[in-house]
Amino acid sequence: MIHLSKYIVVTGGVVSSIGKGITAASIGRILRSHGIDVTAIKIDPYLNWDSGTLNPYQHGEVFVTEDGMETDLDLGHYERFLDTELSGDSNITTGKVYSSVIEKERKGEYLGSCVQIIPHITDEIKSMVRKIANKTDADVVLVEVGGTVGDIESQPFLEALRQLRNEEGHDNVMFVHVTYVPYLRAAGEFKTKPTQHSTKELRSTGINPDMIICRSELSIDSPLKQKIAHFCDVEINAVINAPDVHSIYEVPLILNEEKVGEYVLKRIKMDVNHPDLGRWSEIVESLKKEEPKVNIGIIGKYVELEDAYISIRESLKHAAAEIGVKVNIEWISAEDSLDINNLQDLDALLIPGGFGERGISGKLDAVRYSIEHKVPLFGICLGMQCMVIELARINGFDDANSTEFDSKTKNPVIDIMPEQIKIKYMGGTMRLGSYPCKLKKDTLAYDAYQKKNVDERHRHRYEFNNDYREFLEEKGLIISGTSPDDYLVEMVELENHPWFLGCQFHPEFKSRPNNAHPIFVSFMKAAFENRKNKN
Repeated sequence: MIHLSKYIVVTGGVVSSIGKGITAASIGRILRSHGIDVTAIKIDPYLNWDSGTLNPYQHGEVFVTEDGMETDLDLGHYERFLDTELSGDSNITTGKVYSSVIEKERKGEYLGSCVQIIPHITDEIKSMVRKIANKTDADVVLVEVGGTVGDIESQPFLEALRQLRNEEGHDNVMFVHVTYVPYLRAAGEFKTKPTQHSTKELRSTGINPDMIICRSELSIDSPLKQKIAHFCDVEINAVINAPDVHSIYEVPLILNEEKVGEYVLKRIKMDVNHPDLGRWSEIVESLKKEEPKVNIGIIGKYVELEDAYISIRESLKHAAAEIGVKVNIEWISAEDSLDINNLQDLDALLIPGGFGERGISGKLDAVRYSIEHKVPLFGICLGMQCMVIELARINGFDDANSTEFDSKTKNPVIDIMPEQIKIKYMGGTMRLGSYPCKLKKDTLAYDAYQKKNVDERHRHRYEFNNDYREFLEEKGLIISGTSPDDYLVEMVELENHPWFLGCQFHPEFKSRPNNAHPIFVSFMKAAFENRKNKN
């Protein structure tokens, strides 16, 4: 028997960065609480093939899936809210769609047809969406269309999804439009006109929204909802308000109070259990805790935009909630040498991943400060590499470096391994996606995971250089995690230090609000312990 998935398409209007991803993920969380199997797709209308080369200042972090696709950060929201693992195919871009169509045209698959936006591009989009539905066998597929209705880039996607509704049937495809309702303080009132125009723009593409979710700074009242329902031609109970909240994890609870789940399920003709968001409510309450506080400094080069490190920020919150503390994050630019005075009030330091030489000096300063002052330090990817470089410099190799920053360094403690270029890279330049890691007993890493073998996600080109392994181990470096064949160094620690741990992978991609990552929990405990000792 063929399993037919239902589709919920989420579009955005008025302005970008309105919270479509959080809204879609929250609807998914509510449906999960009803016992429904949900998966998600993010459509990005830009021409890039993937997110790998996008500027973090413009698009935030690059989220890496288990299968090694570099994707939009909204996939991170979906994984955290739905507590699932998505494949790289869940991020559809204009680049992927056009690449596929051009490849088919070159192979002669269109039999000499003139290849056009309709039907060839739109058919390819529908095929990619249905591929996820078939592969996951999910009951409901959430489809978020990036950008704002009216953008020229998103028109082929909206047309394809309009066709999808006609082909799959009205009861199997629902459209949710997320808009912004501004509050004019000078006039003392909300304005619905942007929402009316945005909905009109959507309807001009042939799509009538079944539900409108109104984002706003403050709560909007019933007469305003009535007005939006009247002018936008939707039922009054399908006009939903999602005001700003303390934590993004509150959004499913807010939408659930407005009976979003019930309306959606009635619209797509699904009979299911009553929702159970009890555990989710507990998580939200634990995230609201204000005392005791733990101060953690993140030393990075994109600190002006928190979204560049969104998974790390959320992982720290998950860990803090799990051990019952409030985490206060201090964002410290690594561009210049660090001012020691700015670090004295911090209970722990974290050096995130990154690429390129910019900001390295500040990160190396942070490693030295941690070693000298015994402050807990967590290094992720490039952060781990900085720990190794600084440890080598402290122990006599003044010019120790990574060949990423200095191709002629005499002591390349971080390098692209020749054997790896031949055997493991298979012509590519990066280690991407999930790889196994073998842990050494009686280490911080093993104590955190409580198991010998784990799988974690990678995104890097350079590795610890084994030529320096023996020397650095003699100087107190502990190699607590390696690839199963013991060839690649995955995790490092330091003797006679309360908590000094670096990992070559990105554990932040696997942390969940209901299941904090064990390394982040261990780090948070060490930070809290350091705070208590200082007091």
